[in-house]
Amino acid sequence: MTLFPPLSLGWFNGWIPIVLFYGIFLAVLKIFPKDTVDRLYEDSGWTLEQARPAKIGLPFALAAMVLIIFTPLKINRSIFWTGLATALIGQSEFLYSLHTFNVTPLGEPVTAGLYKISRNPQWVTFAVVMVGFSLMAGSWTVLALLAVRVVMNHFRILGEEQALEDQYGESYRSYKESVPRYFIFF
Repeated sequence: MTLFPPLSLGWFNGWIPIVLFYGIFLAVLKIFPKDTVDRLYEDSGWTLEQARPAKIGLPFALAAMVLIIFTPLKINRSIFWTGLATALIGQSEFLYSLHTFNVTPLGEPVTAGLYKISRNPQWVTFAVVMVGFSLMAGSWTVLALLAVRVVMNHFRILGEEQALEDQYGESYRSYKESVPRYFIFF
C-alpha cells in the first residue's frame, strides 16, 4: 500500500473492477421493475439536513473513483488478491441485498435476507466493495477518501431511517429496535 499511488492510463488499472461492478449494478437495475428502482432512490420526503451529507460526501467518493480508475492494479501482490476477494464478497452480498429489496412487496419495509442482520446492508456491502477496490489499487489515499464518504453516508442513513420510520411507523420502529444498523455495530 502506498499513500499516493502512481497514476497512469493503462489496460490493467482500477477502471476494470469499477466498470464490472457498475455494469452489473446497472444491468440489475434494468431488470428490476420501475417501482422498485423508484423506491430504491426515493428521497422526496427528506429534509435538506438529511440530504446534505450525501452531497458533502460525493466529491470524496468521486475523487476516490478517479484515483482507482487511474491507478494500476497491484496484480502481482497479495494485497490485490485480498482486495479482489473483499470486493467479490461485497458485490455478491450487495446484489443479494438488492434482490431482497426487489422481492419485498411495495408498502412494506424490507426486513428479510441481509436485512435481518443489518438495517443497511446495501450501504455496508457497497463500502466493502470500495474497500476491496482500494486494496486492489494499493492506495491509502483512496481508503481515506472512502472513509470520509462512509462517515457522510452514516448521516445520510440516519435521514433514510427517519424517513422510513415516518413512512412505516411502529413496524419500522420495532424493526429498528431488533436489528443493528451496521451488522454487529450499533
